[in-house]
Amino acid sequence: MQVQSATEAMDRLASEAFDAIWIDRDRLPVGSELVHLQHSAGMLRDIPQGVALLDQDFQVLWANARIIRWADPQTLDASGGVAKGTNFYALLGQPEIMGPDFCPFHTALATDQESSSTLLTQDNRYFHVHAAPLKDAQSLEDARALEDSRALEDARAAHQLIVTVSEVTDEILQQQKLAAIHKAGRELADLRPDEIFLMEVDERIELLKENIRVYLSDLLNFEVIEIRLLEQATGVLMPLLSVGIDQAAADRQLFAHPQGNGVTGFVASRGISYICHDVANDPLFIPGVAEAKSSLTVPLILHDQVLGTINVESPEPAAFSEDDLQFLEIFARDVAFALNTLELLVAQKANTAQQSCDAIHSAVALPVDEILNDAVNVMESYIGHSPEMIERIRRVLQNARDIKQTIQQIGQRMTPLEAVPAGAQGPQHPMLRGKHILVVDADDSVRNDAHNLLERYGCIVETAHEGKEAVAMVRSSIGQVDYDVIISDIRLSDFSGYQVMRRLSDIMSHVPMVLMTGFGYDPGHSIVKARQAGLHPKGVLFKPFRLDQLIDVVETILESNEAVRAKA
Repeated sequence: MQVQSATEAMDRLASEAFDAIWIDRDRLPVGSELVHLQHSAGMLRDIPQGVALLDQDFQVLWANARIIRWADPQTLDASGGVAKGTNFYALLGQPEIMGPDFCPFHTALATDQESSSTLLTQDNRYFHVHAAPLKDAQSLEDARALEDSRALEDARAAHQLIVTVSEVTDEILQQQKLAAIHKAGRELADLRPDEIFLMEVDERIELLKENIRVYLSDLLNFEVIEIRLLEQATGVLMPLLSVGIDQAAADRQLFAHPQGNGVTGFVASRGISYICHDVANDPLFIPGVAEAKSSLTVPLILHDQVLGTINVESPEPAAFSEDDLQFLEIFARDVAFALNTLELLVAQKANTAQQSCDAIHSAVALPVDEILNDAVNVMESYIGHSPEMIERIRRVLQNARDIKQTIQQIGQRMTPLEAVPAGAQGPQHPMLRGKHILVVDADDSVRNDAHNLLERYGCIVETAHEGKEAVAMVRSSIGQVDYDVIISDIRLSDFSGYQVMRRLSDIMSHVPMVLMTGFGYDPGHSIVKARQAGLHPKGVLFKPFRLDQLIDVVETILESNEAVRAKA
């Protein structure tokens, strides 16, 4: 229903019932007319929102029942109304102005614009106030037209304020609790870098568990808590933290499955939260505490992947509300993030150790290869002349190889197992582990890349600069090292790749050869001749090659070796 004047509005209100009233700001009545409207209508008096009319000194001219109910009793007169001359702030017991506008009434009068703020009373209640100026539009317009500053000031001074007040204690406290939850979540795994590297993995985990326990207990008031982490490979929900849970219940094995694994298994399998209001009548519930009457379980989710669950229980039925669910879900996201951060930090620590070993190994790999190359060249000159010298050189060769393997083994021991997430897969291609690879190329970068690329999968790599050196390496290693794959450039300083293959066939019954070449570059048709001599059809790498191509070719040759041995 729309009316055009205050008089018509009062007539309607007197004869009809309305659920609410809205007054256009530009049509707001002022002074006694407004008060008359409020009293005659009887509506503003009893609405749950507080309404007050203030003069330019912020004294209360009129207030509805809700305002009076919130008022300081000392500001009321004998009839229960607001005492004459009472300041609005005094009416509410001189509350603290929290902002965002710290002078909302001054702002509304000075700017002719509405303003809002939040008040905090002495008894820790929060109120939102909204002030709108009631102005004599015609007087202001006339003063502006005459450019009469005094008249304009007088017109503004005659203004009154209509103030609406709403109690927002619950909303503010909920916001504060949410902020505290977020702050707690950020602090779960928040340590300085120096602290990270001073603490062992187990210490970091224990600190995180203690932080989670404290925040769940002190901030969310949960006393019975169980957190389980999902092992992705097996689906097992591994216990991480149990507080107030029976030991037998904490030790039982649960899987991320919707049936037979309690609410925890259901939540982990579905990735959704679950409130159990009455454990006695819930078919999913498996009690963790004998006196539990209700429970709340939420998933730990990061990047749409379920990492585990948080479960809390209460001895009271229907103890958990939608607010509890919201708070725990928010905290669960922070817990998931903290667990992921911990995992990354542990991995980073392990990776740093591994990188240190890799750097050492990279620095010595080619120099050790040089020792091997020089040793076999010297050995070649003593063949048939000094068995004792040859034996000493063999020991040099073995010691040089032991140096490289020792560095790799130290690197593996320095990398904690916790660096690999539960259920995650380490480097694949188990066929490559422990295989001896000889790489022949004059280019230092190619030989160095061979170490870096293949050794990450457990290969034992040695290199040579030229064909004669490669042949000497193979000959001197008979009885000590059997090269599983030999990778050679097709154009060396002394031989072609095909010639290397032919010379190796004189000392090996089967040559596991791979030839490297640039696209379209094959001087002397080395690849064609090598294939005619038994080179595997896939035993060619075209430079520059990708890691997956290198691995694929090496594995193909290894499989071919197995087939050859099976026929022998």
